Amino acid sequence: MRTFISGNEALAHGIRLARPHVISAYPITPQTTVVEHLSSMCSAGKLTAEFVHVESEHSALSCAIGASATGARTFTATSSQGLLYMAECLHYAAGGRFPVVMMNANRSTALPWNIYGDQRDSMGLLDQGWIQLYVENAQEALDMSLVAYRVAEDSRVLTPFMINMDGFVLTHTYEVVDIPDQELADRFLPSYVTDNRFDFDSPKSMAFSVGPEQNFRFKFREHQAMNRAKKVIAEAEKSFAEVFGRQYTGLVENYRCDDAEYVIVTIGSVSGLVRSVVDELRRDGVAAGLLKIRYMRPFPDAEIAEILRGVKAVGVLEKDISFGYEGTVFTNVNSALQVAGLSVRTSNFIGGLGGADISREQIRDIFQSLESDGRRLNFLGINREEYDD
Repeated sequence: MRTFISGNEALAHGIRLARPHVISAYPITPQTTVVEHLSSMCSAGKLTAEFVHVESEHSALSCAIGASATGARTFTATSSQGLLYMAECLHYAAGGRFPVVMMNANRSTALPWNIYGDQRDSMGLLDQGWIQLYVENAQEALDMSLVAYRVAEDSRVLTPFMINMDGFVLTHTYEVVDIPDQELADRFLPSYVTDNRFDFDSPKSMAFSVGPEQNFRFKFREHQAMNRAKKVIAEAEKSFAEVFGRQYTGLVENYRCDDAEYVIVTIGSVSGLVRSVVDELRRDGVAAGLLKIRYMRPFPDAEIAEILRGVKAVGVLEKDISFGYEGTVFTNVNSALQVAGLSVRTSNFIGGLGGADISREQIRDIFQSLESDGRRLNFLGINREEYDD
């Protein structure tokens, strides 16, 4: 069924189709309408799930972890300060190998207080052991809700999955979305079965303590599982295309990069704007390209290096800053190039903080600056004379 809905509602439909057993809910803008829609679906009998109202974001993820430990398929959602409040629990979910799926509505973090979207909340928590996906539009948000469970629950992975979605730009913007039939969703996503659960017939110790001589082995296994997720993501997206007829591009998207001289690397909803500007510049004779990173964890280092091989200059555009250094995406991209032994001129462009607009003109200016030896770190909307270095 094709319908005109918001990004949050689209994601809620994706979760409905995944048939979760437990949904733990606590409101925070701009995530709130996701769990509101799911609550309405439960009340109307369109979704059979235990809908749990909790007293905080910390409790929301704690509840999801506890339910997952019983073998239940679980979901929760949050944003910004709520995600930061969950930080302790993120480690518990990852270390316990509980495949919780959580939606994060990317939003600026305080202070100053701001409800609009950038990606500093999730980027600040890359090292907590969660798969991190960044979607570009509402259709992808719905579809990846199903893919997230397929990947997270795979016995080779058993890793929690965070679906990141730009606040307001996607969460509250309406688009035409195709909502698939439940029959197709059931064909794609099997029922969740796991041995990593409480079982009175086969008791086991879970969430235990270990000393230094063993702890590092558990952490290494988490690392291995995250790396194995790369293959499982590819398998899941291939199966998704066979069932639903929509093909996604894995860890990254290569848009007109094969013969490009200048490429912008970015993530999330701004990718659509960059793609449009790339088409304009191509008509003007500029060899421009877009490399969209879809997954920040596991990080697509080999894919990025292969796509950017032979490019003259790269601009990494992101809605994040690690204060006192550079953007987190930029750091990761440069590391991938260094490991591959590539000498590519790179520049970092920080924009969209606190929900500031990124304009078509700014994208064109970025491409123009890549044609010369530009500044390594650039803040969109800040004049060069305002820099203190």
